[in-house]
Amino acid sequence: MGDDPASAVYVRNKGKATIAVGMASIEHRLPADVAEAELLALIDRLNQDGAIDGILVQLPLPAHIDGARVIMAIAPDKDVDGFHPLNVGRLAIGLEGFVPCTPLGCLMLLQDRLGDLSGLDAVVIGRSTIVGKPMAQLLIGANATVTVAHSKTRDLASIVHRADIVVAAVGVPQMIKGEWIKPGACVIDVGINRTELGLVGDVDFAGAASVAAAITPVPGGVGPMTIACLLRNTLIAAHRNAGIAYEKGAW
Repeated sequence: MGDDPASAVYVRNKGKATIAVGMASIEHRLPADVAEAELLALIDRLNQDGAIDGILVQLPLPAHIDGARVIMAIAPDKDVDGFHPLNVGRLAIGLEGFVPCTPLGCLMLLQDRLGDLSGLDAVVIGRSTIVGKPMAQLLIGANATVTVAHSKTRDLASIVHRADIVVAAVGVPQMIKGEWIKPGACVIDVGINRTELGLVGDVDFAGAASVAAAITPVPGGVGPMTIACLLRNTLIAAHRNAGIAYEKGAW
């Protein structure tokens, strides 16, 4: 909806990726001032369309749209973004469901680099429903010891400094300083901020890279994983909707 430049980039990249892997990608562009009822009616039509396996509504939405109502209107079995309350609840209690793409991609990066995360001290900076909260749930499920920090956290530097894993998702340019990072820690920078110096993350990359064992770049780190996990969720949705079995955990 509308012409948000960041959203336009995300939608274009997602469209390219779906086509590259052989999926049908259907895009519905709506003006920023479209009525909420019209958007909800479109979602209902897509819910009923057997040719559509996955639905996502690109966020953020214009101020006059009730985002929670829109997310709840998506059929849970087509909610490939993993934002519907049913999928959020399934994640919280350890049941199978669609997991938000960005935190799922972050978990895959961590497990690829570190292997078993059991017992590791992880700090998630940010408590959004899109990244921070589901990221914490995934890390708990992987047996890490998790602290969720945010704008009200006292002495954030010392909390970050003890962490084996740091996931930064606050949307503040270079808020996490290099000297805060524990030597040998693994850092996932989810932030992408437009500044006079160009795109930067939530972490001071140069400072953190000098002490961290591994750190994701911005751009080019978490973003491609988000899209890959969107494709994964859509593939699972297609299997479910067609009644075809798939091997859980294989992808």
